[in-house]
Amino acid sequence: MRLKDKVAIITGGARGIGEATAKKFVEEGAKVVIADINEKELLETEEFLKELGGDVMSIVVDVTDSASVNNMIEKTVQKYGRLDCIVNNAGITMDSTLLKMSEEQWDKVIDVNLKGVFLCGQAAAKVMVNQGSGVILSASSVVGLYGNFGQTNYAATKWGVIGMTKTWAKELGKKGVRANAVAPGFIATPMVAKMPENVVDMMKGKAPLGRLGEPEEIANAYAFLASDEASFITGACLEVTGGVVL
Repeated sequence: MRLKDKVAIITGGARGIGEATAKKFVEEGAKVVIADINEKELLETEEFLKELGGDVMSIVVDVTDSASVNNMIEKTVQKYGRLDCIVNNAGITMDSTLLKMSEEQWDKVIDVNLKGVFLCGQAAAKVMVNQGSGVILSASSVVGLYGNFGQTNYAATKWGVIGMTKTWAKELGKKGVRANAVAPGFIATPMVAKMPENVVDMMKGKAPLGRLGEPEEIANAYAFLASDEASFITGACLEVTGGVVL
């Protein structure tokens, strides 16, 4: 098992890619803390993972609030004694074209997707630097690399995540901490399942592989980057897109 006895926090861990990543980490032997703002779904996922035999704890967290984030880190260290990896997966979308996007839509997406990653990364880094090791992984997106119609706010955050990741890699490398990002393409998540069929078909058509990605395929990337197999990889943004070109 590639992550045996490592301690990992996964934000946005109640469903979708976060849930799939938590399951993969459990299967790889990690002790997993799933954190999410949705308590009902969080508890359901915690029960599911424990049924698989996982050593799992759930924490309700608002990634935009530093006190909530610090509480998440503190409870993790209190229970497990260390923190080896954080996956900054929590994120939202509030789409609109540039001419119609409200200031509220801009602010909310920036707050969760960018400030949230900053707060979680900063709090986790303090623990990791003190122990001399750790991995910070953050969710970017193909949209952050190439842009997307109606997603000025989302694209800005996901490009920003890459910039933070590269900066953290430079700042924290000599202290034993690696930082990497993963940029998923169009993935078959519950959010995508609610989209019109013609939109989903369009997404599939953009990928040379001719399909949507599965949450498990993103989870596999996170598990690799969290493991010692990726010990010489830092400051990278791994595209897991099916070759999509926007």
